[in-house]
Order: sequence, then structure tokens, then C-alpha cells
Amino acid sequence: MPTMSIKQALNEALREEMRADPDVFIMGEEVAEYQGAYKVTEGLLAEFGSKRVIDTPISEEVIVGAGVGAAMAGLKPVVEMMTINFALLALDQIVNHAAKYYYMSGGQYNIPLVVRAASGVGLQLGAQHSQNFESWFVHVPGLKVVLPATSRDAKGLLKSAIRDPDPVIFLEHELIYLNKSEVPDGDFTVPLGVADVKREGTDVTIITYSRMVLFALKAAERLAKEGISVEVIDLRTLRPLDTRTVIDSVKKTHRAVVAEEDWPMCGMGAELIAQIQQEAFDYLDAPVERVSGVDVPMPYAKNLEKMAVPGEEELYSAVKRVMQGV
Repeated sequence: MPTMSIKQALNEALREEMRADPDVFIMGEEVAEYQGAYKVTEGLLAEFGSKRVIDTPISEEVIVGAGVGAAMAGLKPVVEMMTINFALLALDQIVNHAAKYYYMSGGQYNIPLVVRAASGVGLQLGAQHSQNFESWFVHVPGLKVVLPATSRDAKGLLKSAIRDPDPVIFLEHELIYLNKSEVPDGDFTVPLGVADVKREGTDVTIITYSRMVLFALKAAERLAKEGISVEVIDLRTLRPLDTRTVIDSVKKTHRAVVAEEDWPMCGMGAELIAQIQQEAFDYLDAPVERVSGVDVPMPYAKNLEKMAVPGEEELYSAVKRVMQGV
């Protein structure tokens, strides 16, 4: 299998879907001439032309609104937000239109819209440009929310998102675009709503997604040297949420750590703990541990930014706490 970066995998997914289906097109700020803020759309304008790779004005509400309208007309738009922080300007179109038209029309209109955006923390971009909003979108019925952590998943999930009849929020952590891993040859997809066991274990389960998966795997390797067997679950899709894989794992290991880069209040960690408590309480040998970002606006200073974001050390410590008394 070839090895490629997440950025390259996303580019390949877009290229393959555009070649296979003339209804697929891309639009957003600087996606054409500049080839995307993170170069995910590199080379697509040259191959598909300006009618299918469209530079837009700086107006997120208009960009997503045009995408919703195009989807209602039977096309398959892939809308790029330069960063998920700018999607705040398009929340009305995402939440009140894209997410609701299928229901409000009695099933007459599907909205096969993909909204791609860079997300996450770590580039000293300050409080207004260093946010994770996945929990906001997960809260909304009618939206699907996807966050890949590997090149294989990035390509397979994006292809599935483009083919899906419903609106998908596709979030790409800005610090892992250049991470490389193997990607299968040929046309393949990764189904939405199915978690992946990235590492099997018997003593404790770490449930997480996006960049935190990479920290979880590093912590698991470190803990293995101490005789602690960690199972790592990559949720990949937060809505629909693959609760079954999570519960089955917790029933096997009897301990759980949930992890997210996002703020803790009303985050995915809270939802996961609620699901585990409801479905697997009698199997737990210890309270579920939670790892999250610090509940503050993101500092600009590099040292403070690092303190505000969880990583390998926080996951390692959480597993050690949940294993106390063994």
C-alpha cells in the first residue's frame, strides 16, 4: 500500500470523487487559484476547471447557503471553510437550513453537502482561531460529524461523506495534515458511524478521536512497558456515534478513559460517559476518567497554549488513576 499524508489522502479522495461524478464540485475561499489554505485542493483547478473548483467571496454564510441550494438542486457540493472558526458566520445556514430541510420537506429534499474545515489547536493562532466546535455540530439532529485521525480514514471517510445523502461536517485537525500512513490502492470507502479499534487491549479502554488518537496510541505503548494493556478506540464519526463498539470494549476491559481536545463543558466526553454509565455501569471496576482541554479561551503564548491542550502525559496519568488498586 502507498504511504501518503492526510493532506494528500484528502486531495486524492476529492479528485477520485470528482472524476467519478460530475455533480461533485468544490467551492470556498482560495480553493482554486491558491489551492486551499492547507493545499488540500492542490491541482484540482487545473484538472477540473473553474466551474467545478470555485473561488468565492469572503462570506461564509453565502458560501454555505450556495452549497445548500446546490444540494437541493441535485448537485454534490464540497464546501471548504478555511478554518472551523469561520463557520460561526454560517451557523444559520448549517443549523437552520442544511440540517433541517430533509425533515421540513417531508423527505422531498436531501442535502448531500460536505462542509470541510481545518480544526484544532496548536499553531499559536489565538483564542478566536484555536477552537474545536465538534460538540456544537453533534448537538444538531440532521448533521453528521466526522473527524479522521489517519490518512486511510481521511480518504475513506471523505469519499463516504461526499456520497452520503445528508449534510456532513468534516473536520481535519490542522496539526496532522502532514502525518503519513498507509492508504489502500483503488476505490475504497470507510463507513460513517463505525468506530475503529486502533489497538486492542484488556485492562482499560481509551475512547477518543482526531489528533487525540495519536496521543492515546503513544500512551498505550508506554503503558504496555509497565504491564498495562490499553485498548484504543478511534470514534472517527461523532454523529452517528458507534456506541456499540464503545460499550463492548468497556465490558471487556472494565475501565474507561474518554479524551477530547475540546473544552469539557457539554463536550463529547460528557456524552460518552453518560452512554457508558447507562449501558455498562455494572461492568465498571472504577469511575470513568475524563481528559479534555482546559476550560479557558486559548492563550496565545506558546507555553500557555501547550498547558491548555491535553496530550500523551494527560492520557498516561488518567490510565494510571483508573488502574489504581489493581
